[in-house]
Amino acid sequence: MVAAETFGPELESRPGKYGRWGGALFPAGLLAAALVLLGLGLDHQLLWQDEAQTALIGRTILDHGLPLGTDGLNLFSQESGAEYGSDFIWRWHTWLQFYAVALSFQLLGQSTLAARLPFVLFGAGTMVLQYFFALRLTSSRWTAVFSAVLLLLCVPFLILSRQCRYYSPLAFFSLGALHAYLGLVNGRPGSLAWLVAAATLVFHTHQFFWATLLVTLILHASIFHPSKIKPVLIALALTLILTGPWLVWLAPAKYLQSYGSEFLSLTAAADKMLVFFDQVNFGVWPWYLLLAAAALAVIQKLKDRTSAIPPRRLQGPLALILLYIAVNLAALSLTAPSAYFRYLTPLIPLFLVLAGILAGAAWTWRPWAGAAVLAAVLLPQPLPAYFYEITHDFGSPTKCLIEFLRARAEDGDVAAITYGDLPLKFYTRLRVVGGLTGEDPSLARQARWVIIRPWVMGRPDYLVKKYYLENLDLKRYRPHVLNCGDYPHENRESPEVHPFREPIGHSPLIVFERPGPAAGVPTPPR
Repeated sequence: MVAAETFGPELESRPGKYGRWGGALFPAGLLAAALVLLGLGLDHQLLWQDEAQTALIGRTILDHGLPLGTDGLNLFSQESGAEYGSDFIWRWHTWLQFYAVALSFQLLGQSTLAARLPFVLFGAGTMVLQYFFALRLTSSRWTAVFSAVLLLLCVPFLILSRQCRYYSPLAFFSLGALHAYLGLVNGRPGSLAWLVAAATLVFHTHQFFWATLLVTLILHASIFHPSKIKPVLIALALTLILTGPWLVWLAPAKYLQSYGSEFLSLTAAADKMLVFFDQVNFGVWPWYLLLAAAALAVIQKLKDRTSAIPPRRLQGPLALILLYIAVNLAALSLTAPSAYFRYLTPLIPLFLVLAGILAGAAWTWRPWAGAAVLAAVLLPQPLPAYFYEITHDFGSPTKCLIEFLRARAEDGDVAAITYGDLPLKFYTRLRVVGGLTGEDPSLARQARWVIIRPWVMGRPDYLVKKYYLENLDLKRYRPHVLNCGDYPHENRESPEVHPFREPIGHSPLIVFERPGPAAGVPTPPR
């Protein structure tokens, strides 16, 4: 058992000392802590651009039963209209996130808190599932505890789970599918049905990660469990049957219209892979833990004169984690529009399971070594900054702008903005043009309110800003200098740009008001 214990002490063999961890006490405490860390101050910051898009589309379900890219007043596109067809039914993403928001709005009313709450619940559920997944993977309760605690205190995952976006459901259902797969190959009753359900829900959360999940499970079963390949293929075939009609329906989405230049480019893939590695290193799993793993293996080899290779019962499970990570990183590097941190969401729990395994092995050798591994993962986390954010309400350009327009503008007024149009569409009843919708920028000529942000996020809003500056005579407009700075990222999920408190030193936010009577512009067709 020495070699086995290197990858996690077998606490089941000592129930007298550790029996209290075997029941519901730890998972219940974990869930309570997760709900506090995720739910506190949930409505302090308003929805930013991407979150507002999810909330706006979810709101259309309450009126139409289907997620639409317009409410009849405004368009919700960020890809110049590529996300929908002439019927405006949303095709860019699968729909689970929108129906989750719609259900929350139906039960709690339309608010910032209601928009984010379903995703907080999925995030908390992922942390509890992390414990049971690591326990099934390694049969070590300390490893399971370490893995769950590391995820609980992972600030990037906390930020992702507080977003009104598909991130936390994706992590939950992906981890659930891997958990069910382990049960299936180990002959646990009911696992096939659980795998079909979880994999299908992965698809309805984000179709890309459904494809990488299927590839991973087929490869892993073929290599490590060839005798179980039949039930695995049956489960995946059932999943394909359930999702096949949706695949056909989603096919017309014009992904390559927006991201064709990045698709299957080896040069771009290499650049994105390096960025992903850097993000994992500084946000989730510092690569110097590899040195700790190597040192532990050498100690085992010198002390016990046994192989430093993981015991056979752990080689397959460890390979499942590594294979899933590798398949996703390779596929993302080849196809993603950019190396956005959010794409790593389903990988974060698995990286921290690896860290939990290493901490468990080090703890078995020397408790101080296990504590050192845990500290190596947790000390880089900006936990003080995160605690400040969830306990303090502070201003933002979006909040400042919305408060100004609510006080000055009238319902139906037209506002033109270069970027940040979607929060305005969620929190006001203005007709908002500009941003990334692809609408005719000349509509801004009739706008009563014009907001030109001092920075750009990409070529579409750069062109909108360029048009406004060249074609609107701003000298004829009345400038309102708001008492807040204008910075770009607000509540964005990427940890390297996420503001945990209000930044200082930015240019003031300016709103230009056109003199004279309000002039309307056409609304999108209903």
